[in-house]
Amino acid sequence: MTPLPDLPQNVVLLDLLREQGIPQERGDMVYEGWELHTHPDLLDRLEDLAPHWPVLPTFGIPVLAVEGIAAVAALGMSTLLVRLPEAPPELLEAAAPRPPLTDADHDWYAVCPWQSKLPSAQSKRLLSTLVQHALSYAARLSQDDSIDGQGRPVQPPRRRSGKAKGRRPSRD
Repeated sequence: MTPLPDLPQNVVLLDLLREQGIPQERGDMVYEGWELHTHPDLLDRLEDLAPHWPVLPTFGIPVLAVEGIAAVAALGMSTLLVRLPEAPPELLEAAAPRPPLTDADHDWYAVCPWQSKLPSAQSKRLLSTLVQHALSYAARLSQDDSIDGQGRPVQPPRRRSGKAKGRRPSRD
C-alpha cells in the first residue's frame, strides 16, 4: 500500500508509478515493500533539498506531498519530477520527460537533480527553491476547489435563473 492517497490530483502520477512498481519483500533495493526505482544518491538528494519534509514511499519511488497532493517525485538516477503551475526556469537543465505525466496537458516537469553546469551551491539553492514552489503549488491544489487535478480552472455549475419549470402555481 502507498501512503499517497488515491485523489484525483494524484491519478496520473499514481498510474505511472503503479505501472512500474514491483512488490518486493527482501533484498538490497527494497523500499517499504517495493523494489526501489530511485538511486539511493537521488533519495539523499531529495531529502537534502527538502530537509525535515516527510518522504512518502510510493510504489518504490520517494514522493513529497502536501495534504495528500503529490508535489515532487524522484525517479531513477537523474529525474526529479516537480509539479508546478508553469515551466521551471530555463536556467535549470531539464531531464528526460516521463509521458504521460510530463505531457503538455499536465502540470509536471522533469528536471535534472544534479545540475552539473551550475556551481554546487547555486544548483542546490535553485533546486531547493523549485521544490518549495512545487510544495506550495500542491498546497494550493489541495485547498482550491476551483482548480482540477491538472491545475486547470474548473467551470462553476450553471445557475438557473427565472422561474423553475414544471412547477404549478399555488391555488392560494
